[in-house]
Amino acid sequence: MARLIVACSVLIALLAPMAPAVAAKTETADEPPSLVLFWGDGCPHCEAERQFLAGLTADFPDLEIIDYEVWHSDTNRRIFIDLLAERGEEASGVPTTLFGDRIWVGFSDSVAGDIGDTVSAAFTGGPTPVDQSAVIDLPLLGEFDMSSTSLVVSTVLIAFVDGFNPCSLWALSILLALVLRSGSRRRVVAVGTTFLLVTAGLYALYIVGLYSVLELAAHATWIRTIIAAIAVTFGVINVKDFFAFKRGPSLTISEKAKPALYRRMRSVADDRPVQGVLAGTVVLATGVSLLETPCTAGYPLLWTDLVTRQGVGTSAAVALFGLYMAVFLLDEFAVFGTAVVAMRAAKLEERHGRALKLVSGTLMIVLAAVLIFAPDLMQNLVGVILTFGIAAAMSAIILAIERRQPVRSSR
Repeated sequence: MARLIVACSVLIALLAPMAPAVAAKTETADEPPSLVLFWGDGCPHCEAERQFLAGLTADFPDLEIIDYEVWHSDTNRRIFIDLLAERGEEASGVPTTLFGDRIWVGFSDSVAGDIGDTVSAAFTGGPTPVDQSAVIDLPLLGEFDMSSTSLVVSTVLIAFVDGFNPCSLWALSILLALVLRSGSRRRVVAVGTTFLLVTAGLYALYIVGLYSVLELAAHATWIRTIIAAIAVTFGVINVKDFFAFKRGPSLTISEKAKPALYRRMRSVADDRPVQGVLAGTVVLATGVSLLETPCTAGYPLLWTDLVTRQGVGTSAAVALFGLYMAVFLLDEFAVFGTAVVAMRAAKLEERHGRALKLVSGTLMIVLAAVLIFAPDLMQNLVGVILTFGIAAAMSAIILAIERRQPVRSSR
């Protein structure tokens, strides 16, 4: 009997420490975690998610939602930073939603569906949905979340059109034509590469500066209104240039500035040591960048506004920026590559510049209108394709009418 009592005592002593852990595990399993929302006052996506969560609590009354407004509260912002840091993440955009071990940055229809399925699984005991965010590794850019496909497509299309900058293409084609007279492919490569790196670097600084400002202030409605107004103004001037090239206000390199540019280009093309040629190219590229930026300045405004609206995280914003710059440089590298291989420079004629102005201006106007009156349209792939399709169709119709005009006038 004594041995039995001792054995029972030992067994109880061994099991006692395990009891709280088992109880805690059962309690944790039975009680779904709270949902934590970090949001900003004035953020349209935050407001959309708050309305969605209000409907979600109607379906799951026991769901506890803890929300922190972080734009106007230093205390809440510190909680945001610390809580994300505990999970090994960086606090970036809003809205940011936490539920269990899941984190969502931004809000869209797909995010709403994922949050709803995850909460439902926690309360009904069903299988937890698999994280559907498709992370890919982009060369030189790192990992990127492809869950917001519409934003990726928008970035590619905007950057592609932005790359066809008549001012930049004109300057590059003239510069290459002058340098090609030297007959040295090495000199063409050196000058062309330096010119593109400097102009791209300065343009990148311009975009980064815009993003930094808009990330802090773009939640204000009046800021967005100003952005749209600027973009529409640039767009109207570009469309005007199609019909009345360089008559009246024009976002092109002025005739007064061209003689100085020609002189610098000729100095770069002179038979001088490579060091002097490259130094002159840097000075030339800097001057061209300052003159060419207004030609398509509306696109970085619209793109940065689009990215900040969707509240993507810092890593995603960096990847998108890298993608933007890579696509932006495609056409200029095509012109440069052709010159290096064929030792011939393409010539940008006035009719080409007018057509580029029309397409650029039309798209600016359509994008600005959509981002003001129907911003949700840019959150899904169909909406993005529809937006760019409308702009392309409008440009095509105007071009077709303009081409028939001389025929009609001749009869």
